[in-house]
Amino acid sequence: MTTTLSPTATERAVRKHRLAASYRLFARFGFDEGAAGHITVRDPLEPDTFWVAPFGRWFGGVLPNDLIRVDAAGEVVEGGDGGAEVNRAAFCIHSAIHAARPDVDGAAHAHAPYGKTFASLHTPLAPLTQDACAFHGRHAVFEEFSGVVLDRAYGDRIAARLGEGRALILANHGHLTAAASLEAAVWWFVAMERCFQSELLARAAGTPVPIPGPAAALTAEQHTVEYAELCFSALYERILAEQPDLAATRP
Repeated sequence: MTTTLSPTATERAVRKHRLAASYRLFARFGFDEGAAGHITVRDPLEPDTFWVAPFGRWFGGVLPNDLIRVDAAGEVVEGGDGGAEVNRAAFCIHSAIHAARPDVDGAAHAHAPYGKTFASLHTPLAPLTQDACAFHGRHAVFEEFSGVVLDRAYGDRIAARLGEGRALILANHGHLTAAASLEAAVWWFVAMERCFQSELLARAAGTPVPIPGPAAALTAEQHTVEYAELCFSALYERILAEQPDLAATRP
């Protein structure tokens, strides 16, 4: 007998599969750094909880059934067969963002090579290219560095600095992105990492000329959530084509 899922249960399955794919994409692009980094998506059935990969799991092997659901107290309420551990930094950062931003369904953070290098400059991303304009006026720099984020108050300060933005540069640490959908958050993380790379190359080559303010602002408006989701869909299809075991679990 075929089981028919409710629309919300179907949405949960879709979100979990795309979250697993997002972790694999991060591994595919070299954003995994041991146990560091985390991507979360809000649960559609219980919105005060979110899904995340267990602490210490290799990003490149994550499947939907491996994911765990975490509540506002940092407890695992579903998944993991009772043995999965929550990444404390993931909880402190992501729980703060999800609580402060009801509009945010997805958030992503990792210690990607160019992001953490650029973060040592303590400066915003400049609108040097069309792609970089996606973050013009929509990101900030969190200049505090107090070690690994292991307390919720630290996470609250990060969420406050993010404000209503779509990205935050964590000084001497890396970057994070947040959006109304997991897909947009993941794409913006990937895009921002590439923009960091581009700006670092331009700075090394000479004195880059930024796009003027009005044109940068217009271009930022053109980089919509819908466009970010479209870009993610291309990456999603790519990882499914490359990794049949993930494709086999697609809802």
